[in-house]
Amino acid sequence: MSHLPMALQIEHKASLREHNSFGLPAVARELVRVHSDADLRRVVDHPEYGLAPKFILGGGSNVVLTRDLTDLVLKVEIPGRKLWRENADAWIVEAGAGENWHDLVDWTLAQGWPGLENLALIPGLVGAAPVQNIGAYGVELKDRFHSLDVVDLVTGRTVYFDASMCHFGYRNSVFKQALAGKCVITRVRLRLPRPWQPVLGYLDLERKIADTGNLRPDARTIFDWVCAIRRAKLPDPALIGNAGSFFKNPVVSAEQCRDIIGRDPEIVHYPLADGSVKLAAGWLIDACGWKGKAVGRAAVYERQALVLVNRGGASGAEVVTLARAIQESVYGRFGIRLEPEPVIV
Repeated sequence: MSHLPMALQIEHKASLREHNSFGLPAVARELVRVHSDADLRRVVDHPEYGLAPKFILGGGSNVVLTRDLTDLVLKVEIPGRKLWRENADAWIVEAGAGENWHDLVDWTLAQGWPGLENLALIPGLVGAAPVQNIGAYGVELKDRFHSLDVVDLVTGRTVYFDASMCHFGYRNSVFKQALAGKCVITRVRLRLPRPWQPVLGYLDLERKIADTGNLRPDARTIFDWVCAIRRAKLPDPALIGNAGSFFKNPVVSAEQCRDIIGRDPEIVHYPLADGSVKLAAGWLIDACGWKGKAVGRAAVYERQALVLVNRGGASGAEVVTLARAIQESVYGRFGIRLEPEPVIV
């Protein structure tokens, strides 16, 4: 059996429990730690691993592992962050795919480059942010996106992507669809507009304004508010295994929403610009009585029905069984199919 070049770090029968925020048990037959584009090119050129199926793993905050992985696991750990370009109308910041997302948000504010504050405390790494088109409190990644680089896992070439090539959708992108497993994001560039304009049109932030009397919060204040709101609602993955919001907020037609309001006037909903309506998945799950309920050692978090947690020793199968039971329950009552946010493997 041939071995990867010494420049690559490879682990055989590597435990993935520490590499997924749910803390689910799984083993990778082989895992390669990727620190650069060159590492990926070495994998592509390798006689044994070049053509092998690949599984790309970042911080593991958006994955549910239900089995051991026979694919070659590429653990993305590319570092680096810098001001890539500064224009009159924007700061453009570049970060390596292996950087921690929240630390990047904090760092940009410390440099005096606001714009990412609404996306504070989202778990995971920078490279996963475009895959999922992460979003929170009125801002999505695509709203602050400039470009990214990928390495093609067939040719080994580095390819530049602008926003139009990424096909961003709600918690979706081309990297989750047609290009899944075919390339690795290595660097992401974010465009932070100037002059800065706060995004405050979200109920939780409006409550903070009312509670504090601060009608013109600066970016660091909004960052602190978002962190406080998230910490009050969501469990820390370091203490309780979870993948953050487990289900996407479903989008329905105005007619469907009126029908549901007729039966459930309390439903939390947000009208969208195109006339459709986004419903709060957490409210739907809570209305079906799931908060705090468990299947084995997987459970619905007591303080936020949108979050599934590992109470200790849960398997991926238990998480998936719980998720499916919730989906059936919500569909039975509301006629709405909830879609999971994490990738189930």
